[in-house]
Amino acid sequence: MQLSLSSSPHKHSHKSLGALMLKVAFAASLGIACQAYFFGFGVIIQLLLAIITAIAAEAFVLKLRKRNIKSALSDYSAVLTAVLLAISIPPLAPWWVIVIGTAFAIIFVKQLYGGLGFNLFNPAMAGYVLLLISFPVQMTTWSPPIELAFNQHTLLDEISVIFTGITQSGLTTEQLRLGVDGVSMATPLDTLKTSLSKGLTTSESLQNPIFGELAGIGWQWVNLGYLLGGIYLLKARVINWHIPVSFLASLAICASIGVMFHPGVSTGPVLHLFSGATMLAAFFIATDPVSASTTNKGRLIYGALIGLLVYLIRTYGGYPDAVAFSVLLLNMAVPLIDFYTQPKVYGAKEQ
Repeated sequence: MQLSLSSSPHKHSHKSLGALMLKVAFAASLGIACQAYFFGFGVIIQLLLAIITAIAAEAFVLKLRKRNIKSALSDYSAVLTAVLLAISIPPLAPWWVIVIGTAFAIIFVKQLYGGLGFNLFNPAMAGYVLLLISFPVQMTTWSPPIELAFNQHTLLDEISVIFTGITQSGLTTEQLRLGVDGVSMATPLDTLKTSLSKGLTTSESLQNPIFGELAGIGWQWVNLGYLLGGIYLLKARVINWHIPVSFLASLAICASIGVMFHPGVSTGPVLHLFSGATMLAAFFIATDPVSASTTNKGRLIYGALIGLLVYLIRTYGGYPDAVAFSVLLLNMAVPLIDFYTQPKVYGAKEQ
């Protein structure tokens, strides 16, 4: 009788990587549905374009590397990257924007580093930053929520805008950005930053109809959708609580301090937490197991520093939302954070 010897760990999870990735995508579905409801079916079109591009790009590189294409694609990591990038860009952005961003994320950020598990940076956020820096106009052309839009449009109109730049009736993307008052609209965070730069107070800025009753019409429900999806991931033990809790707590504390010391020109924690990509970042982006910190203490530091950077860039930087930049900057700091937060080996003597 022969004994089979194997290395630790001896307790194995029966969950496959593909199943975990699908759970994350499922958890994001409620937030995605809210986005599609408030901002149109362009969200779904961008998703389809991103997924097709991600699969094609991954298969192409895997073929060049002479790897098993079917087994690599079955982990759905490329699909999840495509989903996260697609829901981060404006729904009516030209088709080539999402194609370029997704191809860059898969080929350069993921596969050229060695594939899943070897990438230093979050692929979706790296693709987003590339697009934001290279195509700032297309990446900041957000349409108003459906209920505030001056020009209503159909699914066919959205398909036409994405692929040709105009609707079937000849309306341009800029015309679709007009709100009910005839003024081009932006995201709540961008609107607030612009208003404050013009000398208005926070309370005056919040009179804009785009803010609604909480943190922005549409945006508050989108963030609530991702929050509920994140709670599902926590209960299913797909992610740990350390990063999302420390990130949200840090952002809320920074916003509260800002209001305390600069009440007239600072944004409260509610708007910071339920506008922009806050909840998406907390539960679906910052928690990336490859590019995030791997120790519990390190995760708390990692999440808290992302929250701090998001607040600083939103308040003093040139971009209304700062999730992508904050995550990538902390990705670079992960080796240092992990080095100083490694738990002590049981039985080891202190130096």
